Amino acid sequence: MASNLPPPPETIETETNPARCDGGGALGHPTIYIPLSPDGRGECGYCDRVFVLKAGARAAH
Repeated sequence: MASNLPPPPETIETETNPARCDGGGALGHPTIYIPLSPDGRGECGYCDRVFVLKAGARAAH
């Protein structure tokens, strides 16, 4: 049975806080910087990509 659900958002590991997102590719979106929460996660409001702080990375604030 085929599902009509959209695919889950892309998850990207980052070593920086805030994370930088431009949507990727030629049809991306304006570059934005996404502050990560204390648990090391953030979501892009344009493309729904999820950014997670890479294990062992120390994010500068």
